[in-house]
Formats: sequence, structure tokens, C-alpha cells
Amino acid sequence: MEETVNSVTITNLTTITEVILLSIASFSNCRSVMFTVFLMMFLLTILGNSLIISAIRMSIQLHTPMYFFLSNLAFLDICYTSITIPNILSAILNNRNTISFTGCFVQLGLFTVCASTECILLAVMAYDRYVAICRPLRYRAIISGKMCLYLAFFAWFSGSLNSAFNTTAASDLYFCGPNSIESMWCETQPIIHLACSNTFIIDVLNSIGGTVFGVGCLIFILTSYVFILVAIFRIPSKTSRQKTFSTCTSHMTIVALYFGALSFMYVLPHKTSSQKIDSIISMMYAIFTPMLNPIIYSLRNQQIIGAMKNILLLFQKKGFD
Repeated sequence: MEETVNSVTITNLTTITEVILLSIASFSNCRSVMFTVFLMMFLLTILGNSLIISAIRMSIQLHTPMYFFLSNLAFLDICYTSITIPNILSAILNNRNTISFTGCFVQLGLFTVCASTECILLAVMAYDRYVAICRPLRYRAIISGKMCLYLAFFAWFSGSLNSAFNTTAASDLYFCGPNSIESMWCETQPIIHLACSNTFIIDVLNSIGGTVFGVGCLIFILTSYVFILVAIFRIPSKTSRQKTFSTCTSHMTIVALYFGALSFMYVLPHKTSSQKIDSIISMMYAIFTPMLNPIIYSLRNQQIIGAMKNILLLFQKKGFD
């Protein structure tokens, strides 16, 4: 099979067998410290999000649509971290900064699932807050148990579909030259830069995905919060306004962190940012945000804190028994 690229005919298929992760290579002089840092971040993320899921499942008071979507977000954050950090820990431990070509595309596909799903899930959570505050009398009718399942399924399915299209298109490219990326894991943008063949199709798919999952979801969230803020300002009691607004602050914080990082990574022109900066920004939404989510959602949320305390007390009692 032949393809002409920049007046050069490529006859071979993909020739590289592994991808070098340059950002991991930069840890060579401080491997022990970086291993400890990433291990602590991994354990904190798994523990924090597992506690959120357990607290929601074990507390009847938290069996509401808002906390159902939060448990989905917590599970997604566990997946996010499990896709990236274990490979980083293994690479640091074994003094190896490469990943197999096949493993790279598996990681790329799973990472895209998580990134796309989180955009939809955050939009769904904004819609839940909109209905709860702007349409309180119809809340239970609109956000029913069945609707919650449909919305959660839609988030995961659409994220998986976007990943399938992008990963398939990326795997059809030819990779015959450089095999190093300035990153700690495989993402679509850095991998595309390694291709020797025409990237028009994957570029179009990336643009569509960025528009739908990035810009589209962010516009939907911001529009929802415009209506929410208008409804809150119409509440006569100051105490009621503060109480209602407090149900949105955690979600707004996560949206600002997540979409803020994504906008730097995918929306801004590539000429204005280097791959090293992109690598740091991707850490924000792929590692730091999943780690911070349990803290942000439990902070000033007495229901979550109370449920977590009950879980810890239960473990203590079992330990003494």
C-alpha cells in the first residue's frame, strides 16, 4: 500500500514499535522523589473517590440524582488515574521511559473515553442543578431514576463513541519517523504530530470532538448557570440564596479547573504553546483534578462528611471486632 506525503512515496506501514515519553525521561535525576509523589497522588485519588462512592451508596440520604452523577464522576476519576499513573510508576521504577506502540494506542483510546465522558457528565450535572433550582416543582418528574440512568449511559456511550472514531482514525496513520513525545502518557494531539501520512481525517474528527465535547458542553454549562444565577437572585431570603448557591459551588469549581485546562490544551492555537506546557496542562485535568474532586465536593458538604465519618466508624468497629 502506497501513499504520497510531501512528494515522498511511503511504501511501508508503521515501522516504530514503541513510543518514547520524554517527560518521564526528565525524572532520571530524581526518580525516588517523583515515584513517591506520583504514588501518593495515585493513592489519594483512589482512596478519596472510593470514599465518595462508598458514602453515596451506604447513605440513603445521598440517594439523589445529584449524588448519583457525583458517584459516576468519582468512578470516572478513578479510571482516569488508573490509565495514566500506574504506567508512570512502572516507568520510573524500571528506569524505562517507553511504552509499546500497541499499549500507547490502548492508553490513548481509554484516555479519550474518560476525557469525552467527563465533558458530558459535567454538562449533565449542570442540567441537574438547573432543573433543581429553576424547576423545583417538576424536579422529581424530570430527573427521575430512569432519566438518571439514561443520562449516565449517554455520557459514557458518547465518550466511548468519540474515542472509537478518533482512535480508529489515528491507528490508520503511518508512523515511520520520530517516536518521541513530550508527555507522560499517550494523547491524540502529541501522537498525531508523529504521523508521516496525511492527518486530515483525524484533524477533522478532533475538531468535531473538540467542538461538541469541549466548546458545546462548556456553552451548555455556562448557559445553565446564567439561568441558575438569575433564579437565585430572585430568591428573597439571603440565607436561602446562600444555601441554594452552595449546592453549585463545588461543581462550578470543577468545571473551571477542568475546562480551563482543556481550553489551554485544545482551543488555543498550537503555535502559542509548546509540548512541554501542554504536558503540564494535561496533568491538571488528568491527575490533579481527579485528586482534588473528592476534597472539593466534601468541603463544606456536611452530608458527604457525615457519610464518610460513618464509613470510617464502621471500619473501626470491624477492626476492633
